[in-house]
Amino acid sequence: MISMYTKQEIILRKIREGKSQRQISRELGISRRTVKKYLESYEKYQKSDIHQKGSLVNYLTQPPVYDSSKRAKRRLIQEIQEIIDGLLEDNRRKAKEGMGKQLLKKRDILEILWDRKYEIGYTTVCNYIKEREKTQGVKEAYIRQEYQPGDTCEFDWGEVKLIIGGIRMKVNMSAFTSAYSNYRYGSLYRRQVTLSFMETHVEFFSHVGGVFREMLYDNMRVAVARFVGRKEKEPTRALLQLRGHYQFTHRFCNAYRGNEKGHVERSVEYVRRKVFGMRSEFDTLEDARCYLKERLEKLNGTIQQLTGKTAKQMLEEERSALLPVKAPLACSESVELRVDKYSTISYGTNRYSVPDHLVGKFTDAKIYSDKLEIYYQNDLISTHQRSYDRHQWIIKVDHYLNTFRVKPGALAGSVALARSGYLKELYEKFFEENPRDFIDLLHYCHKHQVDGESLEVSVNRLLKHTPGKITGEKIMALLGNKSRVTTSFGDTDRETVERAKEQLQQVAQMLM
Repeated sequence: MISMYTKQEIILRKIREGKSQRQISRELGISRRTVKKYLESYEKYQKSDIHQKGSLVNYLTQPPVYDSSKRAKRRLIQEIQEIIDGLLEDNRRKAKEGMGKQLLKKRDILEILWDRKYEIGYTTVCNYIKEREKTQGVKEAYIRQEYQPGDTCEFDWGEVKLIIGGIRMKVNMSAFTSAYSNYRYGSLYRRQVTLSFMETHVEFFSHVGGVFREMLYDNMRVAVARFVGRKEKEPTRALLQLRGHYQFTHRFCNAYRGNEKGHVERSVEYVRRKVFGMRSEFDTLEDARCYLKERLEKLNGTIQQLTGKTAKQMLEEERSALLPVKAPLACSESVELRVDKYSTISYGTNRYSVPDHLVGKFTDAKIYSDKLEIYYQNDLISTHQRSYDRHQWIIKVDHYLNTFRVKPGALAGSVALARSGYLKELYEKFFEENPRDFIDLLHYCHKHQVDGESLEVSVNRLLKHTPGKITGEKIMALLGNKSRVTTSFGDTDRETVERAKEQLQQVAQMLM
């Protein structure tokens, strides 16, 4: 059976390395007729791509279709292996805890599989368990490899425990290691998601200024879509997109098998210890990323024992052997989302605010691994840091200025003010009795793009020179305002405004 990545491998070896059909057939162990079939199909789509843009990309990421209606079912599938492995692990745990008389026998494991509706024989189960016990009883040998410049780069994820902004959290670190130069590179992400996987590859290829011919992975979820039989693994669409764009090949090895990867298992542990062993507290995740880059720069500048050169010097030597890097691959997800009555859009389980005049409108959101960009009619209207927590409200107070101007009474109890940091402190100290004056100040700051730091500096200057009552007019004058625009309401509107205050206060309580 020809998989998607084997199909890509046929095409890449032909167009990139200029190999003949006979060579490709011999190296991949497949029929020459099959090689010819896919090369002719590729040429056909290449010609049609001139008239139908995107047809070639669709062909490269479209898996081969086979008629499997008459194919015999494979008995020992990956799911069964995982169940047996889990039951064997339970046996080992029970043995350590002195529960030796409660261990499952091979016959018991077979009956459990039958109860779960799996069709498998006793001999198959016995042979698999015997093979597993033999593998675990003998330590595998590590065979040192010799690598050529630009040939192989290894990738893996590693978990790092950091304190970010006073909060202890688990952060995921990507780790790349060049097999030839031992050059290391990595970055930090909140989650091991598809967008993080793609972004870190784009960043790495741009950083080294080239592409390695082969990338090596274990069976991580963002790279392996599913298992096909006992050994073959089908790559995810994200990995196929990276392969098709940067034209590298890939190879999967088994997880937790350091003798198969050689470098990267060690690199994750090495980088984690050398970088975050001395420091683990940062104000923001971006600070931690910058610190990681600085430390990696230092580690790559250290002379290695075997070569007498630094990893940076070795990378310079192999740069000429790397494939040319293309324009960065776009790594984002686009979705259309409607603005609800709270002037927020919902993505995942979280809500993100947008300007309040868009209630009921449809917006386009670009989702990245660490941020959301929200567009309305192709104009960027808001950018939020992406939250990976559940049921969070990510609110910006300036998105509600129009509503607050009409209904100032709702300001005090709103989530927008409660999560605005310094603005909440400023309001509680000087503006609780005059919320309308505070709203005018917010309008001014939004209009003239005054950030929180500049506002705080101006207020502190006023307190130092005029320790009397702080007003919005004084602050705006110090910030450079010439005339204050005020909004007044006649006596006939007072009753309407008070009703509006009560209604928005009820909404604010729902948001809390």
